[in-house]
Amino acid sequence: MSKVLYEKDGRIARITLNRPEVMNAIDDEVPVLLEEAVKRADADDGVHVMVLSGAGDAFCAGYDLTYYAEGNGNGQATQDMPWDPIRDYRFMWKNTQHFMALWRALKPVVAKVHGHAVAGGSDIALCSDFVVMGENARIGYMPVRVWGCPTTAMWVYRLGPERAKRMLFTGDKVSGREAAEMGLVLKAVPEADLDAEVEALAARMASVPINQLAMQKMVINQAIEATGLMNTQRLATIFDGITRHSPEGLNFKARAEAVGWKQAVDERDRGTWDWTENGPIPGANR
Repeated sequence: MSKVLYEKDGRIARITLNRPEVMNAIDDEVPVLLEEAVKRADADDGVHVMVLSGAGDAFCAGYDLTYYAEGNGNGQATQDMPWDPIRDYRFMWKNTQHFMALWRALKPVVAKVHGHAVAGGSDIALCSDFVVMGENARIGYMPVRVWGCPTTAMWVYRLGPERAKRMLFTGDKVSGREAAEMGLVLKAVPEADLDAEVEALAARMASVPINQLAMQKMVINQAIEATGLMNTQRLATIFDGITRHSPEGLNFKARAEAVGWKQAVDERDRGTWDWTENGPIPGANR
């Protein structure tokens, strides 16, 4: 079974992240397969709109840390050590551009988010044209606390500088309801209504000619790209590699190898571990 499913349903292409056993976590294959599915829909004259969703209990839980943080013991998930920053950049830039296929597609993409869209999963969702969330779903980029920088940089373009800083200085996850209130996503609805809400939006757009949809998307995206989106993404991608190989990043990885990534991530996200000193913070966020 493919890790990314594709189905054509009338004028709607349905693209589904399909690693439900790990909450659709991103491995080396998922970004490639995602772009292939997007290109397939974009090239089909019978498709007007894409709906992107996740199988199982979540949209996407981000990069698969069982492999990338814990699995190999010496940092060789993307390369042998010592770290080569350009090789790291090349790997992450490639993934960023796979995600950005959603942005570059001439046809609208609606991301339907249930459960979680976190870390790299938020990158995928926020590259879509619209994000519709369940009210209780969660979105955030927790690796900004240690071990990551969102390479697509979509937070600032969707939120503006102050709200983007609020999210990326804390690494907080927010509910779909909060995300809609701050303008990060289009809308949040009760989980029971999520499918119907997305279907209504997709059906409405599917009645518009493809060329009209493409022209409007190109104009709006160009307004964003003219502000320097590509430059911002390049800097974010370079910084992502640096965060993972800073002293704090290496301490986080060593901790993940020692106690497992789930415990290390919990310590990071709750603010209970000093990654500079590599030890517990007494009483922090208990």
